[in-house]
Amino acid sequence: MKRILVLILLLSGMGAQAQSSSDLQKHFEAFYREMRQQGDVQGVINALTHLNVIAPNKERRDTLAYIYANNNEHLQALNTIGIEKDTAGSDLAVQVKAISLQALNQPKRALEQYEILYKREKNPYLAYEMADLKIQTGDNAAALEFINFGVENSREEMKYAFYERQQPYEVPLKAAFLHLKGLAQYNVDKANIDLAIATIDEALKLDPNFNLASLSKQALESRKEKPDSSENK
Repeated sequence: MKRILVLILLLSGMGAQAQSSSDLQKHFEAFYREMRQQGDVQGVINALTHLNVIAPNKERRDTLAYIYANNNEHLQALNTIGIEKDTAGSDLAVQVKAISLQALNQPKRALEQYEILYKREKNPYLAYEMADLKIQTGDNAAALEFINFGVENSREEMKYAFYERQQPYEVPLKAAFLHLKGLAQYNVDKANIDLAIATIDEALKLDPNFNLASLSKQALESRKEKPDSSENK
């Protein structure tokens, strides 16, 4: 009789726990919807974190990581989703890893993620990020391949945003590629500064207000006037 009573108590406890978990999940799902409607990012993060504890879900985890990354909380995004190279990962997951690793100044690891995305769908925006990272890692020849693809496939309405000034601004994507091309050309052949300057001038013709290109041109002209002593040895 005691064994039956213990069994009944155990079963009733398990049922109550299951009911409690179900109620909690419904609560946080409703809370999540409300936070989204209000545009409360931290509330959305809290709701998704609770839901991932109560009912772990890959899509929900990817979404949480994306929200962290979109909120410039890149370390939290990577802690949520990991940094490993996963060729079977969702587009969202791979994109989050790429963007967050890039933001945390991990160009080689970011490149691994962008390569996955680029194999799935070649497009000029991905080509730009690949070219930029290739230049950062010293692979200028490969960068020029991505740049040439980008220049050929950039449409007039495509823009790219820059944030080096206090006020962000946009330039034609093709101009952004030409700026990178000038930098890569200089890295490949530092003796031919004129070629690099001429390429950056092409970018400035497309957008005379391209601040970063203007700064790069000034730096190259300065090097031309005062050659680096190491280059003359």
